[in-house]
Amino acid sequence: MESKNLDLVKQLRHELHQHPELSNHEVWTKQHLMEFLQVHTNLELVDKGSWFYCVYHSGEGKKNLAFRADMDALPIDETLELPYGSQFPGVSHKCGHDGHCASLAGFALEVDQKGAEHNIFFLFQHAEETGDGAIQCASFIEENNIDEIFAYHNMSGMPFKSVNVIDGTAHCASKGMTIHMEGTPAHASQPETGVNPAFAIAKIIEKIPEFTASGKNKGLLLCTVIQVDIGERAFGIAASKGNLLLTIRALYEEELDQLQKNLEALAFEQAEKYGLKVSFSFTDEFPETVNHKESVDKVREVCQVKGLFLSEMTEAFRASEDFGHYTKLTKGAMVFIGNGEQYPPIHTFEYDFRDELIETAVELFKGIAEV
Repeated sequence: MESKNLDLVKQLRHELHQHPELSNHEVWTKQHLMEFLQVHTNLELVDKGSWFYCVYHSGEGKKNLAFRADMDALPIDETLELPYGSQFPGVSHKCGHDGHCASLAGFALEVDQKGAEHNIFFLFQHAEETGDGAIQCASFIEENNIDEIFAYHNMSGMPFKSVNVIDGTAHCASKGMTIHMEGTPAHASQPETGVNPAFAIAKIIEKIPEFTASGKNKGLLLCTVIQVDIGERAFGIAASKGNLLLTIRALYEEELDQLQKNLEALAFEQAEKYGLKVSFSFTDEFPETVNHKESVDKVREVCQVKGLFLSEMTEAFRASEDFGHYTKLTKGAMVFIGNGEQYPPIHTFEYDFRDELIETAVELFKGIAEV
């Protein structure tokens, strides 16, 4: 990677870090990235509202390859003393999306200056953390006849600057599920005159280990209790309303769907038993992210040619990633570049994206663009 380009995008990364924005609020981030690419490249820019992409045109009959970066930050305070620290209290780039964007911008600079064999699409996506960004951008795949799409995520616990790959599922599917139950209130001295959801909710929680038992499922299946909110803080009133918040997670989407159905059926059963109304709501819905072997093999080939340290993963990440919406529509792969085996994990106070990963990511993407 050209040193002048690397310096430019390191500075860009620090500017993005100073101005973190939460999912679906990436207004300044998006505008700043677009202005950077307008100033430093001749690429075509396409503004899609909450997100955008730019294009290097190689010519008719060439493959259409896409590369994606996510733009959003997290609701976490910046506690590190950094010269480019977050200027916004309670918001910071503790997942490294500032680095992902800087890497993709650096790749765009190199392609614009040196050319590429294929048509290259640089996709800057909003709202990855909440799971609703990629599904809004998915039309990009069909509208542009994308043949293949790639992305990377920085990840701690892996050798520094290593490229880590896995065939098949790379990230589990997950969603937040709320079970709302409603009965009727009563005086605490006469609970039998009301309908209390506490016992029904307790029965649901009690049943969770049976639903998720490893011997009954093909892959990992988890149901994590996030919050139990029943009744009011008033000792004279028996509870009449309650919410059970769960995160359900699975290696395979079909088993996630079955877990949801099991929980819903049990909730209806308990509601009928106790005379309750029941309803459900869902949030932060992520698909399984499945890598196509052909795409991962290209990453392996590039690492061998460029001398990048390649590591084969043995299992998928439990944490979710909305990139799977793209690989449902076309070939592609999510790969991981290591922050270091002892480096602070993402989503923690101690974490900050390591600028050294930018060049590794750019060289990897350049290699893929040449295959």
